[in-house]
Amino acid sequence: MIALLRYQTALLIGSHRWLPPVILYAAWLAVSIRSGDPILDGLGYAAGGLLPAAVWLTRTCVTNEPSAARNCAAAAAGPGRVHLACVLTAAGTALLLALVGTAVVVLLSDPRSTDQLVAVPVVPAALAGLLAALVCLLMGTAVGALSNWPVLRSTGWSIPAGLLAALLLLVLGASPANAAVSGLVTGSLHGTINTPWLPLAATALIAAAAVAAACALSSRRG
Repeated sequence: MIALLRYQTALLIGSHRWLPPVILYAAWLAVSIRSGDPILDGLGYAAGGLLPAAVWLTRTCVTNEPSAARNCAAAAAGPGRVHLACVLTAAGTALLLALVGTAVVVLLSDPRSTDQLVAVPVVPAALAGLLAALVCLLMGTAVGALSNWPVLRSTGWSIPAGLLAALLLLVLGASPANAAVSGLVTGSLHGTINTPWLPLAATALIAAAAVAAACALSSRRG
């Protein structure tokens, strides 16, 4: 698996297809994060922007390899393991974005509530923000795994499905991603840190099931 991860990482870097989702996330941070804004608001916005970026990165990694090279790797290591390496490469790249986004917010934001009356501890706030980013990262990975090959083979269906799912998961109250992000933004009103442990646990289970299903299907479809 280590060799597969190295191969997929080198393939992603060499293809430069990581640039669009990274630029998308950077643009999101530039628009939504301003110096002196409340820290919890900024962490919520930074986490939310990671969901569509993770969906895009997952699509990039699972469709990046030429068919001939994919078949060779699948013959050597098994199609399920190759697909898992693709998804893990995307998740690792998204994790780097999560760390950078959280650090940018911590450096630029004001560690106080929205009304600037309550001081917010920076380290617990940063932890809550990073966990919220992980929730969005995992949810985006799950969406990317289920909205692309081998689950959906047609680009005409996979891209709209991924975009629509990312939007719905950010705005629907039943979504763990929405719960994690809104918990930070709502907590900012009174300077309360809502650490999203429950959304993270739920999303980890969802992502594990989605990725396992996609890997199993890749073994059947070759």
